[in-house]
Amino acid sequence: MTANTPKTIEFFFDLSSPWTCLAFHNIRPLLADLGVNIRWRPFLVGGVHNQVNASFVESRSSELTSPKWLHSGRSLMDWAALSGVTLNFPSKHHPLRSVHAMRLCCQLEDDQPALERFASAAFDAYFTDQRNLDAPDELIAIARACGLDADALAAGTQQQACKDHLRANTDEAIARGAFGSPSIFVPTEQGERLYFGNDQLPLVKWAIETL
Repeated sequence: MTANTPKTIEFFFDLSSPWTCLAFHNIRPLLADLGVNIRWRPFLVGGVHNQVNASFVESRSSELTSPKWLHSGRSLMDWAALSGVTLNFPSKHHPLRSVHAMRLCCQLEDDQPALERFASAAFDAYFTDQRNLDAPDELIAIARACGLDADALAAGTQQQACKDHLRANTDEAIARGAFGSPSIFVPTEQGERLYFGNDQLPLVKWAIETL
């Protein structure tokens, strides 16, 4: 990578995560002046937790009234206010089974502008409008509103190649050290750095400028 070549960071994401929604909203403005490419990488965060972070799933169901979880909830809403994002969360659809939505995202990975457009609309649909992203009709409506071939995308979610794509992205993220969503990989002279979550976005900027 030469000094004149813009860095490409990879943003592994799952639409079910509120912190990912905030990071998705915040990362472009934060990096706007750095000439950085962002490659959006859909994966299945439930698959990540099942393999490397099972204690998170257990704690989510058993510690929801603990001081740590209550503080996390307050922090989430404070970050949303700071970011100008309307979070009506949690909804009756939480926790979201996101596999169908993420398969649809996988079909758009080679068309990054379309993937970003759909992901933005889907985050708004789930976290602001409390729509159910596990419902095929909702996914079709969101994709169609984005100007995409919604029926073809919905059909594609049932194809084995699409299922394999999502599994491969998830396995790749785990192999590279991911343990949750979003997982952001920044290339450096020494290899790459992994940053996790909305709170670490300032470190992403620092790493791009420094490492």
